[in-house]
Amino acid sequence: MESNVFIFDHPLIQHKISLLRDKRTTTKEFRELVGELAMLMAYEVTRDLPLKEVEIETPIAIAKTQVLAGKKLAIVPILRAGLGMVDGMLNLLPMAKVGHIGLYRDPKTLEPVEYYCKLPDDVTEREIVILDPMLATGGSASAAVTFLKERGITQIKFMCLIAAPEGIARLQKDHPDVPIFCAARDPRLNDHAYIVPGLGDAGDRLFGTK
Repeated sequence: MESNVFIFDHPLIQHKISLLRDKRTTTKEFRELVGELAMLMAYEVTRDLPLKEVEIETPIAIAKTQVLAGKKLAIVPILRAGLGMVDGMLNLLPMAKVGHIGLYRDPKTLEPVEYYCKLPDDVTEREIVILDPMLATGGSASAAVTFLKERGITQIKFMCLIAAPEGIARLQKDHPDVPIFCAARDPRLNDHAYIVPGLGDAGDRLFGTK
């Protein structure tokens, strides 16, 4: 297992990933599953959030109990497929702010180019979770992390549904400080840089496009 890579083995997550892979899954079902998976994964991605002790009065007595210590979060989907994971995260983390980053691959250089980036004003004070369903070659993920770091952001996590070894290796090589959270690690990429067996094009399946 690669260091700083977390692959979830929870039965609910594995079950929903299986449904997500099925080519018979409809757009509506696919969209719902992506949201559910994002919410389930958010549970683990936020495991290290700090707590503080407070006193709360229950109907019976005063209780000393734990609440979040106020650490700020932001989720940043990579357009467009990352959008499908946002609502699931917000269901569990309604206090999180949302940024967006858009990338395209230059046809001549084949390098990722940023075409859109809108982030919360206080983004440098927040822990960032980048969302993208697929970690294939790792080029877009690595570029997104680079663009965020160039804006002074230091606390970054990357969360995806399915990852290929090539993508994990690229992100770890370029940004060894960024932990990777994924629901499944597939064997390889094919000649068209699709994850095998994967689930096809996540954006097309989310939004009903071809």
